[in-house]
Amino acid sequence: MVSGHLFLCRRNSWPAEEYVTKTTLQLLDFDGGAPPSEAWRRRLDSHANKLKEFTVTFMEAMKMMSLGVRLWSYVREEASQGRKAPIDPFTRENHKPSASQGVPLGGMGSGSISRGFRGEFKHWQILPGSCEMSPVMANQFSIFVSRDGGNKKYSSVLAPGHHEGLKKSGDEGISSWDWNLSGQHSTYHALFPRAWTVYDGEPDPDLKISCRQISPFIPHDYRDSSLPTSVFVYTLVNTGKDRAKVSLLMTWANSVGGTSHNSGGHYNEPFIGEDGVSGVLLHHKTGKDNPPVTFAIAACETQNVSVTVLPAFNLSGENCSSEKCTTAKDMWDKMSQDGQFDRANFDRGCTEPSSSGNAVCAAVSASTWVEPHGRCTVVFALAWSSPKIKFQKGRCYYRRYTKFYGTSERSAINLVHDALMKYKRWEEQIEEWQNPILQDERLPEWYKFTLFNELYFLVAGGTVWIDSEAPGLEENSRHGTNNQQERILSENANTNPVANHTSFGDNDVGRFLYLEGIEYIMWCTYDVHFYASFALLNLFPKIELSIQRDFAHAVLFEDKRKVKFLADGTWGIRKVKGAVPHDLGTHDPWHEMNAYNIHDTSKWKDLNPKFVLQVYRDFAATGDLVFARNVWPGVCAAMDYMEQFDRDGDGLIENDGFPDQTYDAWTVRGVSAYSGCLWLAALQAAATMAHRLGDRTVAEKFKVKFMKAKMVYESKLWNGSYFNYDSSSRSIQADQLAGQWYTAAAGLPPLFDEGRIRNVLQKIFEFNVMRVKGGRLGAVNGMNPNGKVDETCMQSREIWTGVTYSVAATMLHHDMEYQGFTTAEGIFIAGWSDEGYGYWFQTPEGWTIDGHYRSLVYMRPLAIWAMQWAITPPKAILEAPKINVMDRIHISPLALRAFSESGVRKIAPKTSCFSSTVFHCDC
Repeated sequence: MVSGHLFLCRRNSWPAEEYVTKTTLQLLDFDGGAPPSEAWRRRLDSHANKLKEFTVTFMEAMKMMSLGVRLWSYVREEASQGRKAPIDPFTRENHKPSASQGVPLGGMGSGSISRGFRGEFKHWQILPGSCEMSPVMANQFSIFVSRDGGNKKYSSVLAPGHHEGLKKSGDEGISSWDWNLSGQHSTYHALFPRAWTVYDGEPDPDLKISCRQISPFIPHDYRDSSLPTSVFVYTLVNTGKDRAKVSLLMTWANSVGGTSHNSGGHYNEPFIGEDGVSGVLLHHKTGKDNPPVTFAIAACETQNVSVTVLPAFNLSGENCSSEKCTTAKDMWDKMSQDGQFDRANFDRGCTEPSSSGNAVCAAVSASTWVEPHGRCTVVFALAWSSPKIKFQKGRCYYRRYTKFYGTSERSAINLVHDALMKYKRWEEQIEEWQNPILQDERLPEWYKFTLFNELYFLVAGGTVWIDSEAPGLEENSRHGTNNQQERILSENANTNPVANHTSFGDNDVGRFLYLEGIEYIMWCTYDVHFYASFALLNLFPKIELSIQRDFAHAVLFEDKRKVKFLADGTWGIRKVKGAVPHDLGTHDPWHEMNAYNIHDTSKWKDLNPKFVLQVYRDFAATGDLVFARNVWPGVCAAMDYMEQFDRDGDGLIENDGFPDQTYDAWTVRGVSAYSGCLWLAALQAAATMAHRLGDRTVAEKFKVKFMKAKMVYESKLWNGSYFNYDSSSRSIQADQLAGQWYTAAAGLPPLFDEGRIRNVLQKIFEFNVMRVKGGRLGAVNGMNPNGKVDETCMQSREIWTGVTYSVAATMLHHDMEYQGFTTAEGIFIAGWSDEGYGYWFQTPEGWTIDGHYRSLVYMRPLAIWAMQWAITPPKAILEAPKINVMDRIHISPLALRAFSESGVRKIAPKTSCFSSTVFHCDC
């Protein structure tokens, strides 16, 4: 736990006053219009530099050449079946990533749309596993101001016109709009799940504007946090002497990103709802037989605000020959002249479906008068209703929000209505959650807002949240499977506990998936979830327990379909009984696991221990005995499975001379610091869990193994100041104490002497952190004892963001506050600060010492919430009796005598939770 006021001496480096004048902040300080004192900030005229991707060295390329050839062949094979391979380094997006991201829109699991800090709507992830990165430039907010009887007018899109393709002369499309905003006096302030954009006298010098973006991400709220909607609250302050007529405009293309707006068959529909909510529905016909999507854009009419709509206008004038056809220029000219649309537009009904190549858009206008020195609030909302989700192998599910809003696409009307009615309550709940952390004076300012902003991934990380606990709604034919595979799948259908498991009582919160990253398209990648899961356990513990149940049941499942492993070209089966799967799949999650096929992960040494550690931590934090008993068979199976890797019977597992853990390009030989420490921690966790569940025989078994393994681990790896990387390398691995990290997080006794743990952490701090650009990049994965970066492979020389956060959390657990926050601050400096590389709201897996990224928008950086876990542990762990449960586990004289006889493999009669099969638990 963090104590004292160590960080009070640090100045607040990002005060709002350095970005917005104090006068403007005071004027906007009503109805939530002023940005918070702690937030990530950027000026709208900031340059959005292109991001630089990593490259492999010549020697690395030569070592991976065979893998590359096999991977290329696999990518082509998947493409021939109309599917995207989960890992595809060969296909590149036309839109190069840039430092332009901001807070994404919507709740969790219903598709997401990101919004750049300059206002563009981009990174469309409405369809599962698909990310359209390019912005749809027709989607904008704009403003029209008229003063002095119309003699003084201002108009502009509320985004800087810095984008390619704009300002074309003679264009009937969006280039004809007024892109007058320079951004010089406009700023963006992000504190997920909210963001503020302040226009300080742009475009009207006498009008202060704040746009507040709000999404329903509310911890422990398993209803509203699933809603695909966002609210935009405009606060207007007139500092001039004249009353001003202000019209705000929201325009939206009928598109799900990319070129989908040109595909045809889309139509729009105006609507008038309850409580003054009115707007336009945009019905989108998706391609490739995907379920349709309906967007709703709306504003709330009040006594002072008038709402009008334009149901349809064409994005360009190229296919607009009819007299009834309205171009983007026509729409803009109408607003410039009248400040509103015709009320009769509400009676026009549905538009004709669009033709191919003809992009159709819609607009909603909200107009009001703002008196001299007066203030006004105008509120818009956006929702998208895609009730059914379809994966590429045909299985469909209903999204979580349909449990509350039904399965019709027209529920978009109810979604925007409720968003406009409830956003104030959402904000109260968000502030109640965030304020204790934001007001904690012990914490550095950068940490406070980065902690919240890294949560963007739970929305923008391709999350899927379904309502049904049962198998999919449809089981269409699976592309590319032969008759034998179909037979095996049919046999598995009745025995697959992952697909068929159900939750218990209050814990029925549906089922949840999130991607490893937008470049690694695998659901719930477990070796990475190990780091990221602290965010879910902190904020949505029932979702975390649901994911653990999925994996607990997956351990007991076997899938005999053949898979080719690309690293060496060998064949094996898709899922081995007793092995924790690497992931829950890609194109048929829950039913076809282990989409990852680089290595045979049934031989990995970290997945099973990580599962046991997560289960015990979750049990310790929640005290949920029903959960513990439900997953206990999986824990026993996972532990028993690992015995095969203890080849010399000394209690400690050995690695097999290939990258058989999460560092899947970094070879490990024999006893290793990372896998060995995880195994030690898992033995202790399993013994403690067995004791708490009353299974004394199993508790004794794991305690004896733990005692043996600990002695071997320390004798073989300890070199006086840290644990060697493995049996053949003295490299200093930043992540070597991963098992101790979880041990501390779960409230278990330390694996090693406290002084030894602190020595290791100090070594990592001095070498892996401070010897890489003075600690301004994070912790490099591998460092040689001579102070030079370990360049054994590309991963040994990388800085992994999530691992750095986890190392920092371990330091905090052991009262090394200065080292912990300094270590984590390197990720902030390199990724989020003005002087960094521009990775905000797209934090990658890692970067090189030159700042070149690998795998943007990645799951592992959610591990920053492990730091908060260390700072404020959950009540169940904090208030647990301060006793060593291991001391209470009785060891029989026979087992004790066997333990003392060094080198004897058979330490006691084998005990197991299972009789003849892993499907029957005897504990």
